[in-house]
Amino acid sequence: MSSSSPTPPVPSPATSGDDRSFHIGEEYGTAKKSLPPAGIVAICLAIVAAIVTGYSFTHRAHAQSSGTIDEVVTVPVPGQDMVMVAINVSLQNQEERPSWIHTIQATVDVGGNKVSDDAAPAVDAQRYLQAFPGLKQHALDLLTSEAKINPRGTLNGTIVVSFPVTAAAFASRKSLSVTITPYNELPVVMTR
Repeated sequence: MSSSSPTPPVPSPATSGDDRSFHIGEEYGTAKKSLPPAGIVAICLAIVAAIVTGYSFTHRAHAQSSGTIDEVVTVPVPGQDMVMVAINVSLQNQEERPSWIHTIQATVDVGGNKVSDDAAPAVDAQRYLQAFPGLKQHALDLLTSEAKINPRGTLNGTIVVSFPVTAAAFASRKSLSVTITPYNELPVVMTR
């Protein structure tokens, strides 16, 4: 008896049944291998876009206040082609929280030429009212920046502005508008 048993042949690497070939270019090199299918990505993007669109429509900014121009008093500045104007306005806050005024601006359209001016600060407006008594005839308390409009409340006041136009040109104006911009709200535009 032969004591040697046949040894199985050692497989050569080329004929190996274990196919573990490594191709680095195929592992992470293409989007097909590393990204989810395009259909799933498109559906997810459409859902996100629908949510963002719905949120933007339901939470968009809207005017929380409204207002009117009640009275306009004009006084020409002697020796200049300029007028001082006292404008009485009323603002109504239509929300359940207070609102504060950030800026106040008036614009006049005289013959297609629009001229704007910011409302005079309270200290200057007081001096203008003293210097031009005609502005005081129907003046209310001065309306200034940082004034508070109470929830569901009304605020009436006078602003003083000046325009570099003659009194006759101002009297024949096309329009006069006052824009009051509260903090965190859309501007309130009043036209007369």
